[in-house]
Amino acid sequence: MTLERVPTGIPGFDELCEGGLLRDRTYLVSGTSGSGKTVFAMQYIVNGIVTYNEPGIFVATEERPQHIREHFSVFGWELEKYEDENMLAIVDATSTKIGLPSDERYIDVRPFDTRSLIDQMITIQDEIGAERAALDSTTAIGFSVQDPARFRVELLKIATTMEILGLTSLLTCEIVDAAGDKISRFGVENFVTEGTIVLYYTRSENVRVRSLEIFKLRGSNHSKKIHPFEIMENGIVVHSREEVYSEI
Repeated sequence: MTLERVPTGIPGFDELCEGGLLRDRTYLVSGTSGSGKTVFAMQYIVNGIVTYNEPGIFVATEERPQHIREHFSVFGWELEKYEDENMLAIVDATSTKIGLPSDERYIDVRPFDTRSLIDQMITIQDEIGAERAALDSTTAIGFSVQDPARFRVELLKIATTMEILGLTSLLTCEIVDAAGDKISRFGVENFVTEGTIVLYYTRSENVRVRSLEIFKLRGSNHSKKIHPFEIMENGIVVHSREEVYSEI
């Protein structure tokens, strides 16, 4: 049985995992501040729209959508154009949480409620026929839920619903300290996903460098090495033929 792959379209990444992610699965992208998690997630969504004609959903839990549109315009990504064409839906799950009004088309009206978020995604998927999704980030949800056991259940509900809806999805989460093998903030996020991609942003002498590790990817013969990547004018480029030898 051959499993269908969804190419991320991120230069250099797909060749590390047999051509991409498994369709209708959910994956975790974790990393420290500045490592490129949000860029990776949005680049995956944009590539789906531009290259593969797959509409996408982007759920923003920590940044207002207008800031997201402005930030990613530097890469030449025309997010408003994709929204107008019903190829992209950005869910504002930030404004209500911090007590601000929002005139966005899609708003998570309660600070955090799994049922509300799931209903929102079901509605959007029905409206635009989305095939990809990204939730940035799960860390905000974890702080809202607080209890790790309940947080794990809530994430499982979200991930399972995405898969049932036919969405191939990315969840992002932050890492406070990248030392050792800690790959998530609350220690449960990676257990509800099919794979975990860890982004590092480490100091080497007087400069910081970015690198990437596919920590887990079920159903894939993926690279077990750590590869450097850069955030360039058009987004992330992974140097798949290079390795990072220094200790992370």
